[in-house]
Amino acid sequence: MSVGILGTKLGMTQIFDEAGNAIPITVIQAGPCIVTQIKTKQTDGYAAVQIGYKEVAAKALNKPELGHLAKVEAPPLRHLQEYPITDSDEFQLGQQLTADRFEAGQLVDIAGTSIGRGFAGYQKRHNFKRGPMSHGSKNHRLPGSTGAGTTPGRIYPGKRMAGQMGSAKVTIRKLTVVQVDAERNLILIKGAVPGKPGALLSIAPTNRVGRK
Repeated sequence: MSVGILGTKLGMTQIFDEAGNAIPITVIQAGPCIVTQIKTKQTDGYAAVQIGYKEVAAKALNKPELGHLAKVEAPPLRHLQEYPITDSDEFQLGQQLTADRFEAGQLVDIAGTSIGRGFAGYQKRHNFKRGPMSHGSKNHRLPGSTGAGTTPGRIYPGKRMAGQMGSAKVTIRKLTVVQVDAERNLILIKGAVPGKPGALLSIAPTNRVGRK
């Protein structure tokens, strides 16, 4: 599996292709990230590389976190992320990973936390149909039956009901890289990605084939 990179969603805009068609674009500040730990099958039972992103003040981290980063002479970093690797992958502690790891036309998977919508009802959260709006109806936005009465006499787990909407980890697969600005560490992605501007994102090359 190819190692990804951490970044920050800056916002959305649009660009135009040669035919004049508007392409929706998400601008991502990708890296720079620092390799903070390399795990091997001999030492940890599996092979992985850990990267750190977004330098912060030392007071923002606790002593174990600062000590872990000090081993590789890395500055205080807010976010740490692991990516599995194969034995053939070569990384060095302290190595910087930047946006130039990607190229235009490449497919990537982007993971992040979706926008939180708070407590939402049945129509907004699950697209339920509403009840009749005529005079006398008391079933405008109610869920209807949630299950049988005597047997089983309870609601099965997983029943679609009102509750917390959004604020969950979401991965959108096979998004296309439109352009890479290596000097400013910017990646332009076709389409939308999870989260609001300023949200943390994980960008990794797509390695799945077939259906999404």
